[in-house]
Amino acid sequence: MSTARIEKVVVSGVFSLDGQDFDVDNNVWLVGDDDEVLVIDAPHDAAPIVEAIGGRTVTAVVLTHGHNDHIGAAPAVRDATGAPIWFNSQDRMLWDVVHPGTTPDEDLVEGTRLEVAGTTLVAVSTPGHSPGSTCLYAADLGTVFTGDTLFCGGPGATGRSFSDEPTILESIRTRLLTLPADTVVRTGHGDDTTIAAESRTLG
Repeated sequence: MSTARIEKVVVSGVFSLDGQDFDVDNNVWLVGDDDEVLVIDAPHDAAPIVEAIGGRTVTAVVLTHGHNDHIGAAPAVRDATGAPIWFNSQDRMLWDVVHPGTTPDEDLVEGTRLEVAGTTLVAVSTPGHSPGSTCLYAADLGTVFTGDTLFCGGPGATGRSFSDEPTILESIRTRLLTLPADTVVRTGHGDDTTIAAESRTLG
């Protein structure tokens, strides 16, 4: 039986777009218990993430996609915890801009299963915001972690590098809106929503 709980850490920093920098708050999600935890996204600054981990064993650092405001602190979190970085190789060109000369550890692909504190998170490929955008569905927690694919009120932005609007809409409609209606959507920025609420917006 799962003993996992979900914790949210908001980390502030900047993201770069077309040569301009913008202030942004990113959600970091920790899934685990008092002994072990899995980290979803690692933006900006490792310190508040490591503080929230609090000495627990980190089973994985999982990155939902490769834009700089989601992966900036990933190597530092890996160095601090010893946890492997899981990352979809379809976004490797984005990783290489932010972290040249370094590599993630494991390829995050459709159907990848990650275990922590009795809970299984399953990778769901949702290209569109970026080619390698990937959500994580935890059925027994009734939640899906969507990175920048799905927000409260609609799809993620498609003005970022390698984004494509028809592709993201197809991913949302075929991969996410098919989840149970009461599934809580935990996003990369801002507030939670539900599949039911987004179905009314996008269906």
